[in-house]
Amino acid sequence: MHNPPRILIADDNADNREILATQLATQDYELLQAADGEEAVAAARNQLPDLILLDILMPKLNGLEVCRRLKGDASLPFMPIILITVKSDTKDVIVGLEAGAVEYLTKPIDQMAVVARVQSVLRIKKLHDQVLAQAAELASWSRTLEQRVAQQLSEIERISRLKQFLPPQVAELIISSGDDNLLKSHRAAITVVSCDLRGFTAFAEIAEPEELMILLREYHATLGAVIHQFEGTVERFAGDGLLVLFNDPLPCPDPSVRAVQMAVRMRDEIAELDVKWRKHGHELGFGIGIAHGYATLGCIGYEGRFQYSVTGTVANLACRLCDAAEWPNLGGREGAHGSRNTGRR
Repeated sequence: MHNPPRILIADDNADNREILATQLATQDYELLQAADGEEAVAAARNQLPDLILLDILMPKLNGLEVCRRLKGDASLPFMPIILITVKSDTKDVIVGLEAGAVEYLTKPIDQMAVVARVQSVLRIKKLHDQVLAQAAELASWSRTLEQRVAQQLSEIERISRLKQFLPPQVAELIISSGDDNLLKSHRAAITVVSCDLRGFTAFAEIAEPEELMILLREYHATLGAVIHQFEGTVERFAGDGLLVLFNDPLPCPDPSVRAVQMAVRMRDEIAELDVKWRKHGHELGFGIGIAHGYATLGCIGYEGRFQYSVTGTVANLACRLCDAAEWPNLGGREGAHGSRNTGRR
């Protein structure tokens, strides 16, 4: 809708046009005029009036043909048409409405009737435009929502992949910052924690598969909670063996201190599990090795299966210290040396 509403008066009789213009002048409308059907079509396409008062009997193009052409042009917005004629036969009214008009007035036209009909049709025009605007706004919101959902799904997928080898808070930070460079190959000073179960190989050879998997789930769940608490990065786990990194891919204060604190908590948690395992006849121990030094880090693997990995002597040293670590009361099992001690550099 224009402000004020724009009305086109199309009639080949100049006096009739002036009469209608005078009748509507008190309503503060913007009034346009056309003297024949071709002028009416051109004015409608160029000026896009909010309402057309259209005489049926005009030269070049009659009102019905004008109506049909305008209604058949899909590029034009909704422009309601009131047909004006001396004909009042029901059949004429039906033909006019079928051509696309919304109202039908007969001459001579009463001023009050013209004003009332015009106001009524303009309300229809206003409501129609509001509905279109709301539909367009809704469509825009829908597209925005679809884009946000797609973006969030993509972020969830990326976080899910990163959480396979990073603590959740680190994965989420990388996603939120958009900085994937943190995972590219680089060299850094890190603290590596290596841990495994003593006697696990022998246990795996004689245990039932279900029993073995239950024990591993308990073991991984226990250590996983501790690793998450101390914000370590799981480089790998294979069976009972785990390798955890500190100070990469994101730096942390005092990585070695944090690694030792995590190791102590791991030792205590596994000690509680050990009591339960012994009740079921499982003779297992636990070893931890900690080393600090420089290593090369980055993602390795292939499309669909990547792993954040460390390469260097510091990781090998942590594993060797883990092999040398002791666990109490192992009764001669592999790695037993008779006292509780955490191997470290």
